[in-house]
Amino acid sequence: MGAPKQGCSLMYPLFTLHVIFCTLPLLPLPVHCQCTKTPIIFNFGDSNSDTGGFADGLGLNFAPPNGRTYFHQPAGRLSDGRLMIDFLRESLNTSYLTPYLDSLGPNFSNGANFAIRGSATLPRFVPFSLDVQVSQFLRFRARSPALMSKGYKDLVGDGDFQNALYTIDIGQNDLAGSFDYLTYAQVIDKIPSFITEIKYAIWNIYQSGGKNFWVHNTGPLGCAPQKLALHGQNASELDEHGCLHPLNNAAKAFNAQLRALCEQLRPQLTNATIVYVDLYSIKYDLIANAPNYGFQNPLMACCGNGGHRTTTIPISIVAGLATLFAMKDLSS
Repeated sequence: MGAPKQGCSLMYPLFTLHVIFCTLPLLPLPVHCQCTKTPIIFNFGDSNSDTGGFADGLGLNFAPPNGRTYFHQPAGRLSDGRLMIDFLRESLNTSYLTPYLDSLGPNFSNGANFAIRGSATLPRFVPFSLDVQVSQFLRFRARSPALMSKGYKDLVGDGDFQNALYTIDIGQNDLAGSFDYLTYAQVIDKIPSFITEIKYAIWNIYQSGGKNFWVHNTGPLGCAPQKLALHGQNASELDEHGCLHPLNNAAKAFNAQLRALCEQLRPQLTNATIVYVDLYSIKYDLIANAPNYGFQNPLMACCGNGGHRTTTIPISIVAGLATLFAMKDLSS
């Protein structure tokens, strides 16, 4: 592949492969990012990648167990430790992404995180749906170079936006919310509207100069302890690992259309790179083969299904495996 170029330029395919190689903590041989310039990431999504936006926006301070295993205090994440976006930043030897809504000494020199807990693609114009997050980015994009020219620091320069990586991880809440009031068939019929919003988001970012996209599919919703508790456990709807077929099948349908969107956009977005990351397969493998990863009760959580014990999904494993799936997809 050759050595990384100075500045970690995002020209295809060098940057995409370089980011992948910089984020493989579980490979047999250690891989370290050799960027001489801070890699810039702009992230859009929901609680899966919210590093504090929801807490900042509402002035909240999440109590333990949030943050207890790594930060040892609430850190704005709805998790007891780090998220995949955190491991990505660590692998790039740079600081965590600052939430866009952080008003207390923010540092946006390495990008910004627009993800907010509970966000979805629809309805539009509702804080903080995907289109609102993109609108926030476009405002950030327009103002940052002008502010830097006036002496403001810790922002992103004009040329850096084109070389940034844009990560999108959203759609889970659209599916989950739809199952609260729609039949399975109606949820499937609604999926194209979710995909259309993701398409608009990518196009809007691309038209503002973005060239590099890392698009995550959604995980096995039917394995989530909360969904198992709320939707009951009819034996006829459970698979061999105890997950709900209808919710997982809907996630698969969503993912198939999302992958098709990525394939559709690749030839349309000139000089752009779109990497589709198959998180569904990664997360389902963690559940189906839990003993191999050191876990006995993969469907048990501190709330929802399975009682009052905590099972923590090993995000470091997810982060490493995600890059492997991304490489596989990129080469296909």
